[in-house]
Amino acid sequence: MKKIKEKNIQEYIPIQKITKEGIIKLKNNKYIKIIKVNPINYNLKSDLEKKSILNSYKIFLKTCNFNVQILIQSKKENLENHINKIRKNIQKEKNNYLKEISESYIKYIEKLNTSKKSSTKNFYIIIENNKINKKEINESEEIMKNELKEKYFKIKECLARCGNTVTEIIDEKEIIQIIYSFLNTRKNLYN
Repeated sequence: MKKIKEKNIQEYIPIQKITKEGIIKLKNNKYIKIIKVNPINYNLKSDLEKKSILNSYKIFLKTCNFNVQILIQSKKENLENHINKIRKNIQKEKNNYLKEISESYIKYIEKLNTSKKSSTKNFYIIIENNKINKKEINESEEIMKNELKEKYFKIKECLARCGNTVTEIIDEKEIIQIIYSFLNTRKNLYN
């Protein structure tokens, strides 16, 4: 009877390393970079502003002549601390009418939170470089990093025209959190 070799989780995850510049090297010799986008509230804009934003977004899509992935992560907001502060204020409050309003407000936000209408959304753009030959790996790692930085600045400039701010993620802990939540989507849907 053949023994089956047990694999550890690291063998399944395609990440080889995360550099200090926030660039992720995958096991298949691709390099990727995760960019965080802080979007504008499109619904609050006037019709003229919306038209301008859409035109800028079209230019962004035409300008980026490389593959991009858009990742949107939603997670339920933890309102426990907020509710506890309100409850403490209720205990101190002498006016019964204000107590009633505060209690109904707590019920309202708990209901919103239960129905998942109070969630935060994080928006990311993932850019990548193509595979390279094994011979070229050592020579071209810097070239790949520079190419990803150029793509980042192009995206940043184009999305700024739409009113969005773009942040380069270089903190390894934040990158690991994003990857963890991406790989554990089921768990995050129910939390």
